[in-house]
Amino acid sequence: MKRLSVFTAGLLLLITLFGCASTPQGSAWVTLIDGDKGLENWNTVGDANWRAEGGAIVADKGKAGFLVSKESYKDFVIQAEFWAETDTNSGIFLRLSDTAKITADNAYEANIWDIRPDPIYATGAIVNHAPVPVPVIHKAGGKWNTFEITAKGPSLTVKFNGATTAAIENGKFASGPFALQFGPGVKGVTGGPIKWRKVQIRAL
Repeated sequence: MKRLSVFTAGLLLLITLFGCASTPQGSAWVTLIDGDKGLENWNTVGDANWRAEGGAIVADKGKAGFLVSKESYKDFVIQAEFWAETDTNSGIFLRLSDTAKITADNAYEANIWDIRPDPIYATGAIVNHAPVPVPVIHKAGGKWNTFEITAKGPSLTVKFNGATTAAIENGKFASGPFALQFGPGVKGVTGGPIKWRKVQIRAL
């Protein structure tokens, strides 16, 4: 009886240790947009007409606007599903240092803009930091796409539809909220719509 108890205790210990070893480390995923739900998780900046429509959060009118996360993040992974037109100007701005004036000069911008006038920072690029090949080969227009963005310390990597399109080592912006953009089109005209179907973040 005593031997069985010792054996049972040892077996339980092994199971516990194995379970701990196989449990993923880090925080759980936090879903900020999932279908029609999501506006309650954001602050709005600008005049874009963000709304829930057709299973996504959509903007297609206004001069410019952003959905800004209510939380600030340092190291993280973002997974986002989005739909854009060829003339859509959008992106995800990371580690914002000024939520009232959001630009690629005070944050990292993972860009969505197939016909950007300066094509080296078109879709898949990190504006001002990591260019993409020209002629542009990574295009978002007319379909659903995915971004996976990983930021850990000075390392920042962007994957567009599973392909790594940009990677940098840069410590300029260490932490901050992130933002989803509806931007003006070429020469300031209204650009195409942006639809965000799912946006998740996991702190590292």
